[in-house]
Amino acid sequence: MAEATLFLLFLLGMVKAKTRRQVMAVVLAGTVGAVMLTPRPARAQGSVVGAIQGVLNVINGVIHGGLASIENVRNSINAFYAHTLWPVTLIHQAQGLATQMAAEYRRPIANIVNLPLASATLAAPQGLEQVIRNGQTSDFAGLTTDYTQVYGPLPETTSTSPYDRNMTDMDDALAEDTLKTLKQSDEADTLSQGVADRIENAAGEAAPGSAPFLTATATVATIQSQAVMQEMLAAELRQEAALLAHRMVLDKEGASSAQKLAGALMNILR
Repeated sequence: MAEATLFLLFLLGMVKAKTRRQVMAVVLAGTVGAVMLTPRPARAQGSVVGAIQGVLNVINGVIHGGLASIENVRNSINAFYAHTLWPVTLIHQAQGLATQMAAEYRRPIANIVNLPLASATLAAPQGLEQVIRNGQTSDFAGLTTDYTQVYGPLPETTSTSPYDRNMTDMDDALAEDTLKTLKQSDEADTLSQGVADRIENAAGEAAPGSAPFLTATATVATIQSQAVMQEMLAAELRQEAALLAHRMVLDKEGASSAQKLAGALMNILR
């Protein structure tokens, strides 16, 4: 009964052991327990020899069998992980495919994005076009200066009507707002491309079980890109609203001018 209890405790300790040091501690404890349970012969010399022999019998018998069983279970678990749950060959194939796709498409996409599209030929328009396309948000003051050089400053109060001056100022403001939003979008696009490259690199080296984290990162980056697109759409809507308001002012001025002309003609005919 004592031997069976010792054997069960030994197996329980071996199953819960995580490190080599813990396994050795369980083996040592089992050996000491086996020695204590081994019957002692009457003679001292025979007692020592018998104790040693008992220890060897326990090690070669019960302990050896228990260790072999535990090793077989661990090998079976590792084989299940390696061939069924996380097949190493398929994981390497997926990582290789991710690396291959990144190498195949990254450079062509970068070449398309970096195509030279500048078309202005004069000095002032070239400066404005360069500022618009540089994808930076730290030079808004330079954008305003270059815009004024190309499209001219706001007319003086003595050279135009208040309505025309207000419309000109509003049109310039909305045009610059849209150009600044465009520069923000370009800068955000550059950051998004950098995030996409890092996600691709991580996908080629990702450990089993890390795919959900990469997916979550990609989803967050997509949402941020969508937010930038919504901001660009809002800027376009503001521009369209300003254009409609501009047309309405022109219609109102036309109606007012027509009324004044009709009044002047009536005065002449009298």
